[in-house]
Amino acid sequence: MRARKWYGRDTELSTRMFVVSFLLTAVYLGFLAFLWASGVDFFAMLVMAGIMLGAQYYFSDKMVLWSMGAKEVSPSESPQLHTIVDRLAAAADLPKPKVAIADMDIPNAFATGRDPKHSVVCVTTGILRRLDSSELEGVLAHEISHIKNRDVMVITIATFFSTLAMMLMRWLMYAGMFGGFGGGDRRDNSGSYIMLAYIVSMLVWFISFLLIRTLSRYRELAADRGAVILTGAPSQLASALLKISDTVQRIPSRDLRQVEGMSAFFIVPAISSGSIANLFATHPSIEERLQRLNQMQRDMES
Repeated sequence: MRARKWYGRDTELSTRMFVVSFLLTAVYLGFLAFLWASGVDFFAMLVMAGIMLGAQYYFSDKMVLWSMGAKEVSPSESPQLHTIVDRLAAAADLPKPKVAIADMDIPNAFATGRDPKHSVVCVTTGILRRLDSSELEGVLAHEISHIKNRDVMVITIATFFSTLAMMLMRWLMYAGMFGGFGGGDRRDNSGSYIMLAYIVSMLVWFISFLLIRTLSRYRELAADRGAVILTGAPSQLASALLKISDTVQRIPSRDLRQVEGMSAFFIVPAISSGSIANLFATHPSIEERLQRLNQMQRDMES
């Protein structure tokens, strides 16, 4: 299958992602300027945050598969799955990712890996039982688009200073409790500066948390668009999203809570009803996604 031209960018969506990325950068630069001016010794925490996120980034494929109990499958074990992934990877002009299956009734799929050469796409047995081949192709095209867009790298970079702010919040809390500040020439008013630094760190963490969630929602919409480019059939993905969403809503809350930590990776978040995670969604609503897919269908037909 010939590689498809990665065309048809959504100008509005691209602008939104740029604005969010710009705001996130501005928040982080302001945060670093404050730390430097206040004399907070944050170098050790900077190194620790880098090590933590570096390990998460480098071993993301292995860590996520392990947490899901997923196993890599060969072409002989799952020929249909490999055939679809082969075709989509060629269309996206990407190296073929590894293919894995998680034995789980919750219908879902995800992609991970630090770059296209070290990527993996995973589906659950629940999704294999419920979707037909065209719907499965739409889902896998969405996940291949995440790999094409390097979304694991984008989100990892976006969370770096947010992680630093969270670590600094904890350190300052203990510093305030025990009367230390960790540097600077303002020891006479160390308590006041600890409080100020704590408030600034908390604000940076919270604002970046919201911006990262917003960026994640836009990346999901971009992956939906990428799936349409790869398949040329918005209806495939729309039908799959409806089936997955309807099934997830009927799954007992106790089962969903077991995988809520993975929801940011899934094509449809597995969030139990009433969960506070609904207030800070990593995915756009199904209604918005379907509306956009339907619009793409109309544009293609006209």
